[in-house]
Amino acid sequence: MRLKCPVCGERDLREFFYVGDAVALDRPDADAGMDAWDSYVHLRDNPAGVTRDLWQHEAGCAAWIVVTRNTVTHEVKETALAGDVKRARG
Repeated sequence: MRLKCPVCGERDLREFFYVGDAVALDRPDADAGMDAWDSYVHLRDNPAGVTRDLWQHEAGCAAWIVVTRNTVTHEVKETALAGDVKRARG
């Protein structure tokens, strides 16, 4: 799979680090307890279909990127700088 970095252009997937769901990264409070932190670190949904994920162009410009993609077909529908997505939403 190839991802289009908004800064560097199209690159191989191996240059990027997958972080997780761009919408639902709800970090627990520092004193939330072991169960909350265990779930946050280890449990993730694995949806089939269109997702919005947060990636970092780790082996490139280090930009944080929101990738809209289909996990079934591997089609990448859109990429955008995470800061631009945050500003657009709100």
